[in-house]
Amino acid sequence: MRILIVEDDEALARQMRDSLVEAGYAVDHATDGEDGHFLGDTEPYDAVVLDLGLPVLDGHSILKRWRSDGKVMPVLILTARDGWTDKVEGLDAGADDYLTKPFMMEELLARLRALIRRAAGQASATLTIGPLTLDTRSGKVSVEGKAVKLTAQEFKLLAYMMHHQGKVISRTELTEHIYDQDFDRDSNTIEVFVNRIRKKLGIEIVHTVRGLGYQLDWQGEGASARTA
Repeated sequence: MRILIVEDDEALARQMRDSLVEAGYAVDHATDGEDGHFLGDTEPYDAVVLDLGLPVLDGHSILKRWRSDGKVMPVLILTARDGWTDKVEGLDAGADDYLTKPFMMEELLARLRALIRRAAGQASATLTIGPLTLDTRSGKVSVEGKAVKLTAQEFKLLAYMMHHQGKVISRTELTEHIYDQDFDRDSNTIEVFVNRIRKKLGIEIVHTVRGLGYQLDWQGEGASARTA
């Protein structure tokens, strides 16, 4: 999952970025409203953390522009203001949730997990398909109750697919959502990660749809017809 932080407070942005990266997210950061608007307008994010009091272009203006342009990614606004009118204005501008500074990083992570789940049509913090389970809170993966150890990149890829069960996902889409902007992206590594995940899971659940990408789907032990 890929997150955009738009925050001009460098210390706070660094704390958020470190916490999000440790939790398994790919993270981009913009320090002013103009850069933040550009990134949100041109890059695919699973969620955005948006400060309201930004230089160049304020958070409300950014959010209104995104929504008017049809951008639907979940947005969590940050504000140092306690006035209820600022919160209402942010929500009416298209925000999905808000946090008032100061806040605990654990709450930020929990709210982002909830926003991403809801955007993907998932209600529970524990994602399950067939015998495969992924706990978005702890980052643990298991098959039939037995723990499966994945690398950070393997977990990111599987988590994205778990949030989009049944959807055919291209290599390009996976690349865009598991790497941040500064990473030297190579879509060819996606196939390597997929093969490693298949071996570690030990079940036929990640299928190759030739010419299109991959699909996470469970039809029992006989579901191997689409797997390359």
